[in-house]
Amino acid sequence: MSCGLGPTRCIDAPTPRTKLWKGANQSANRKQSAPIKLCSSIIHLPGFVFPPPPSLPPEPSSTDRPILKPRTLVRTPSRRLAQLSGGRSISLLRFRGPATPAPPARLDAREDMESSGANPEDIIVPPVEGVAGGGTAYGWNDGGFHVSNLLKESINPSEVPTADLVHIWCMPSTANVGHQEMPRPLEPINLLAARNERESVQIAMRPKLTWGGSGMAGVVQVQGCDLCSKSGDRLALGKSVTLRRVVPILGVPDALVPIDLPTSQVSLFPGETTAIWLDKEYIKSAGQGLSRAEKHQLYRELRSCLDSVEQIDEKPLEEVVQRVKSASTSLRRVLLSPSFSEFVSEDALDDLMDEDAVSNLPVRVKLNLTVWDFVLPATPSLPAVFGISDTVIEDRFGVQHGTEEWYSALDRHFKWLLQYKISPYFCRWGDSMRVLTYTSPWPADHPKSDEYFSDPRLAAYAVPYCQAVSRGTASEDYLQKEIEILRTKPHWKKAYFYLWDEPLNSEQYDSIRRMASEIHAQAPDARILTTYYCGPSDMPLAPNAFEAFLKVPKYLRPHTQIYCTSEWVLGNREDLVKDIIAELEPADGEEWWTYVCMGPSDPHPNWHLGMRGTQHRAVMWRVWKEGGTGFLYWGANCYEKATVPSAEIRFRRGLPPGDGVLFYPGEVFSSSQEPVASIRLERILSGLQDYEYLKLYSSKYGRDEGLALLEKTSLYLGPERYTLEHMPVDMMRGEIFNTCRS
Repeated sequence: MSCGLGPTRCIDAPTPRTKLWKGANQSANRKQSAPIKLCSSIIHLPGFVFPPPPSLPPEPSSTDRPILKPRTLVRTPSRRLAQLSGGRSISLLRFRGPATPAPPARLDAREDMESSGANPEDIIVPPVEGVAGGGTAYGWNDGGFHVSNLLKESINPSEVPTADLVHIWCMPSTANVGHQEMPRPLEPINLLAARNERESVQIAMRPKLTWGGSGMAGVVQVQGCDLCSKSGDRLALGKSVTLRRVVPILGVPDALVPIDLPTSQVSLFPGETTAIWLDKEYIKSAGQGLSRAEKHQLYRELRSCLDSVEQIDEKPLEEVVQRVKSASTSLRRVLLSPSFSEFVSEDALDDLMDEDAVSNLPVRVKLNLTVWDFVLPATPSLPAVFGISDTVIEDRFGVQHGTEEWYSALDRHFKWLLQYKISPYFCRWGDSMRVLTYTSPWPADHPKSDEYFSDPRLAAYAVPYCQAVSRGTASEDYLQKEIEILRTKPHWKKAYFYLWDEPLNSEQYDSIRRMASEIHAQAPDARILTTYYCGPSDMPLAPNAFEAFLKVPKYLRPHTQIYCTSEWVLGNREDLVKDIIAELEPADGEEWWTYVCMGPSDPHPNWHLGMRGTQHRAVMWRVWKEGGTGFLYWGANCYEKATVPSAEIRFRRGLPPGDGVLFYPGEVFSSSQEPVASIRLERILSGLQDYEYLKLYSSKYGRDEGLALLEKTSLYLGPERYTLEHMPVDMMRGEIFNTCRS
């Protein structure tokens, strides 16, 4: 939108803590790492044989404590669920952390209350999460927690129970877990997901004591393995199961930096909470078993184990011990694979996963995944088209327009964003907000273009009005040739032309009409998309601004088919939606899409840095409730200009923090070229998945029932009335599953 062209001011995103964390990880001594085992277990439930989740009333809203403890709709013990379904609980993760030499009488107030059963009413809880949302955990002090009888002697983390040195608890994906987030009780987590759906949870850690040096509280070790079920399904660590560290941007938790798998070390700092973001995505259908590549991986692991123990002659004792431990870890991972799952009893699973089964050093966290037996569509029902600035890529990565390196960089960004159910388009702005948009940088007859447009994950693609890459002299019949090729393809129905961004006067509106006429002369069925928030300023279409806005379709018809309006125009007046839709002619293929850009601001749903987690997710709830059939976002990588990939991120001047930036260059955090997602981007994916749930429900029971469900669960009532808590999200999803499974 217009914000993409505004003057720029540098806002520095702090990186010293990121650099300190990276350095600490690289130099940490294994002997000094605290073995915190966070065990997550997964339950795979094929079919519908498990008992339905009980109907739970909404938790009362509280302005003092809006963040719910992690909860689940499924209350049945995990082993019972596994027996009912024929599934299996599998240890997934372990956090190996420190342990206490001589357990102190009291390490903090909460521990005493947990052990005594006391009601922790005197514990101070952080205020509402989110910067723009009226309060934040940042800057909150630790006054509600105190430590008595602190250990003053040197601590050997390999000999001390982790629970005495580190708080570990779980938080929902909608929580903003800042450095000053206070510990909560450690509870099991149950994740509920359909096939082709990604579900997330956060694991928070906060040191109780210091056992490290160089300004750190200490280092914890995170370890994981694949997830398997008795039926042969497998969630591979690093593919279907991922772990990323939450890194603050401008003091707000946002960047999700991948950590090494299957084992990684994470540094903790005194008085600071650190979060790990865990994703689980179930893609395969049941019963497919191992692929050839997976079998080859098993062979390589077994071969590696054998090589390790065969070459120990005349090796120092310490190296022999390390080799044996490494081989033991690999063998345990192999034994947990589907190939051997039928031979492993449930009682033995924890022992197989746990190297320290005979000790009390690890802290374990139980996570259960229930896989519902319905599939979210591969092609998103809602076309969500997001812009990627090609000039930002050219400047930051030092690639020249049209070179092989340039194509490679664009290809990398396009393929990476598809996993978020987003339909990317590349863009660059011209004068007066004219915009060149294209999904494929290659011409229509190139095999890569057909590969892009035929991808089932792509819901819509932008066709350029003129050549995206100049090849000498511009071809006068370029547009005609492109359209002739694309119209013969099955994917033509996905195509649209985005010509101008937010026209303001009659000259700009007339430019749209002229270009659209040229396109429609070649393809009468072509779709033209126009974003706008007002009518032409020099040609009033009505007595007041809003009525003039409503008359834009009449002014542009038949030169636009997708009328894409700003949510900012509506404010909190959802009743105005019917006036917008009344001006359209759906019978002639006209659609209503929406977008956010700069506004609307808090408390309305948007993706600004520091807004509440549910506020990010609610953007797509709003789209569904208002009845939009598509969504556009102006830019996902529009940070300030830089000439090296590793340059720190600076947001553009005049824009709310985070506006136009949904991911970061991987080189800012490591040597990886893969982009680093923001928490906001993950919540966009969650919102798009919620849209699919609501669409499924309304297709079976009608739209009125879907609207009633939003009200029943208190999930979303309007742009200023939506849940601040996570519980209604699970209630809505559980209700849809229980009613639709028959």
